[in-house]
Amino acid sequence: MALTIEERVTGAVDAWLRWLPGWSPGTHRGRARLCRRCTGSPLLTAAGIGADVPHQVTHALVSRMQRIIDRRVDEFTERELPTLHAELTGAELWRSGGYDPAAGLAPEYEGLDPDPEPVEGEQPFLFTLAGLAEETRPEPPLPRPPLSAEEKQRLRREIELADRCAEEAGRAVCFALVSHRPRIQTAITRFVEPQVQALLDELSRHLEPPQ
Repeated sequence: MALTIEERVTGAVDAWLRWLPGWSPGTHRGRARLCRRCTGSPLLTAAGIGADVPHQVTHALVSRMQRIIDRRVDEFTERELPTLHAELTGAELWRSGGYDPAAGLAPEYEGLDPDPEPVEGEQPFLFTLAGLAEETRPEPPLPRPPLSAEEKQRLRREIELADRCAEEAGRAVCFALVSHRPRIQTAITRFVEPQVQALLDELSRHLEPPQ
């Protein structure tokens, strides 16, 4: 029997709570770019997580919730949207032939740029993971016959239905997350805030003027 969204959210929050005690600021790589997955995400609002929580902590939770949404859309597409499913399957088969630096990443690293940001004034990197992925990408498949007007219309309609499914799944995940707020906030208070406060105290000591 397929799990409900509420059951999947509970399992994902449980997994995040098991991961959180091992987090420390030293494992977090700061980045100048805004995370498109987390910035302004209603998932963080639903979880009751404020802007002062370190990004890797929030990203680990958001990514787990996004997997639930993506899985629901994939299931709906496979079951109800044959034209869109065929298009996506063909594209995925082509992409899966080369090196993918993002494949198999843990949720806390999913959706992040695998390469460090270049530093202005320094020599460029000899290679990047994104560059390796591009070099090993297989030749694109032979073009298929163009879609008929009817097939294009059907594909557009199925894309709209998939988008609607994603929105509905996102709302359901948010509603389910609300019930887990106490557990999430308690864990942040216990495992995250003391480490952040320790960093701030250390910074304050270094910034104190000499006596």
